[in-house]
Amino acid sequence: MSNRTIGIILFILIIIMGVFGLINRQMVKDNKEAHENAEIIIKEEEKESKLKFEDIVDLGEEEFTAVLDTSDSNPKEHNYTGVPLSNIIEEVKINMEDKKQVIIKGIDGYTVALSIKEVMDENNVYLAYKFNGKFLKSKEKGGSGPYQIIVRKDQFSQRWCKFVVELEVK
Repeated sequence: MSNRTIGIILFILIIIMGVFGLINRQMVKDNKEAHENAEIIIKEEEKESKLKFEDIVDLGEEEFTAVLDTSDSNPKEHNYTGVPLSNIIEEVKINMEDKKQVIIKGIDGYTVALSIKEVMDENNVYLAYKFNGKFLKSKEKGGSGPYQIIVRKDQFSQRWCKFVVELEVK
């Protein structure tokens, strides 16, 4: 391959990366604003909804316990306050008939996929905003909030998601 061909390929790759960067910039900006304003973005195909903290609390605040088991600590039960994730999905009127999963995204890029069965299972998946009676702090303040997904039936807490900003139903 000649130097010219390599140069053309590199130029095309740089252009492609630039286009993707511009596309992602708006998504990152929207997610950052949602995180700062304690909003959740809910997506389903072309439909997008946002819920504010006050709207979320009105969907059936519950106190519950869950066992947190991390790689550097022993399993320990904690008290949380939040709303069942199924209540949030029902609020934005998503038809769950043909859906298979909910993808949860944190501001830090961490993503978790949960099956619809898990999400709709009573007393299992919560969008938490309080830990032991105190509001979850943001990432910038050393916390795990303002929202965190808690999967109560996840034995090792591996699919919990901190800093939640977006839910996508597929």
